Amino acid sequence: MIKKSEKHRFSSPTVLEKSPSGIAGLDEITEGGLPKGRPTLICGGAGCGKTLFGMQFLVKGITEYNEPGVFMSFEEPTEDLEKNMISLGFDIKKLAAQKKLKIDHVMVERSEIEETGEYDLEGLFIRLGHAIDSIGAKRVVLDTIESLFAGLTNTSILRAELRRLFHWLKHKGVTAIITGERGESSFTRQGLEEYVSDCVILLDFRVIDQISTRRLRIVKYRGSTHGTNEYPFLIDEQGVSVFPITSLRLDHEVSDKIVSTGIKKLDDMFSRGGYFQGSSILISGTAGTAKTTLASYFAQETCQRGGKTLFFAFEESPNQLIRNMSSIGIDLKAYVDKGLLQIHSSRPTLYGLEMHLLTLNKLIKDFKPKSVIIDPISNLVSIGNEREVSSFLVRLIDLLKVNNITALFTSLTQQNINAFNEQTEESISSLVDTWITVRDVEGIGERNRGLFILKARGMGHSNQVREFLIKDEGIDLLELEIGPEGMLTGSARGEFQKTQSVQKLRKQKQVESKDREIERKRKILDANIHAMQTEFESVVEELNKLEIEEQELKKKIPSPLKSKKR
Repeated sequence: MIKKSEKHRFSSPTVLEKSPSGIAGLDEITEGGLPKGRPTLICGGAGCGKTLFGMQFLVKGITEYNEPGVFMSFEEPTEDLEKNMISLGFDIKKLAAQKKLKIDHVMVERSEIEETGEYDLEGLFIRLGHAIDSIGAKRVVLDTIESLFAGLTNTSILRAELRRLFHWLKHKGVTAIITGERGESSFTRQGLEEYVSDCVILLDFRVIDQISTRRLRIVKYRGSTHGTNEYPFLIDEQGVSVFPITSLRLDHEVSDKIVSTGIKKLDDMFSRGGYFQGSSILISGTAGTAKTTLASYFAQETCQRGGKTLFFAFEESPNQLIRNMSSIGIDLKAYVDKGLLQIHSSRPTLYGLEMHLLTLNKLIKDFKPKSVIIDPISNLVSIGNEREVSSFLVRLIDLLKVNNITALFTSLTQQNINAFNEQTEESISSLVDTWITVRDVEGIGERNRGLFILKARGMGHSNQVREFLIKDEGIDLLELEIGPEGMLTGSARGEFQKTQSVQKLRKQKQVESKDREIERKRKILDANIHAMQTEFESVVEELNKLEIEEQELKKKIPSPLKSKKR
């Protein structure tokens, strides 16, 4: 039995209370949100989204958690803030009219600030305290803190006033966000704020190879575990959203349900008759081997079953894709009109890798598709190196598997593939559940298309290389034809089949000739048998006549015994 003192020693510590941020993905990284009743420092360079981050924290707190908030701006006037935020769907003017949000613009003139030991923030505390009490605020944002100390260089005064500010906010019991500009050699210009903050979040806006990316990192979080990596975040018409890419684990659910490839003969090459729902499929091959066509068949099949499909095309516009597929009987436009298919076309260089990942994550949440097609993933090498592309694909596949979405990727390979592309293909091929390769099969002066299943996890599959044709009616997967020198395709297949037909016809004629000869001989034999039967019957008849005549003769000649009696 555990003693009382031991029981107290082994009891779990009190969990730090947290306040949900209202920013998609951030609460997952912070394991619940920002520290409740404590200040959080948001630092970063110009244009990284600090003001928006703070405002979204307040707006979501009001609309989703019924926590009024105060936004104190030291740079932007209230009118400018209202105009800027309305473009993101945040009607802060309406919230202010409802007494749920208080916006206060404080003008701080550098000429009025003098370095004396009497400088303090008492006036700010009174003004901020009144704003908090007037609406019963639970959340506060101060944007940006540098304006308060713009004219001060005395670090002693700075440190003392910063400590006072942070302790005052804690004493008021509000969950606060303080924004600060990034310093040259520290997280903030003063280099002091991060030491007195309970949580520090760094926002970064970088441009690499002409591709811009926003990233977030939690520098510190007192009293709580948290994600320590850099996370991409997106600013769009709905505000800020963070994608916690490294928090995914291999503990997702799997399904035994089978979905068709969209081509009956291709289904027959799998022992289960198609792909597993929620699995990942790679179709790789050289240019012109119908990778997009195979992907479109799968999209059509999903839509026909009433499921939604997201189609990301990195090489064709939606109209071009719809036109091309209609030439072989695939009507993608009908499914677009029904709202079952969304086609998103752009060059990969439009965004960085992480931005593509965030965009896809957002579309999945909004559209809720059953399948996602990316055509082709090999184009991503233009916006990242081997390690970055491999990491992107791992995160993407994990994201789709967690949501039980069947993913189909196409990948362009070259005849003389270089080491970079080869390694990239190997990195994705080891992650996918099913790998189909389509390739050119060279014959006598021609090139034909062949299909082969390299792997299919969890089910048996055909080991044959099957030729296929693209006709007006669609794809026709041909049966395997083996000749004296191996697999036959194209004209060689046609010549072989023609030769086989001629030989078959010749053999058939030979058989028919033999049958006729046998029939003639059978008739001759029957005639001979009939003649012999007739001759036999004649002989028998003749013998019968002789026997009758002999009996008649015996009747006419008298017996010798009868004559002597007389």
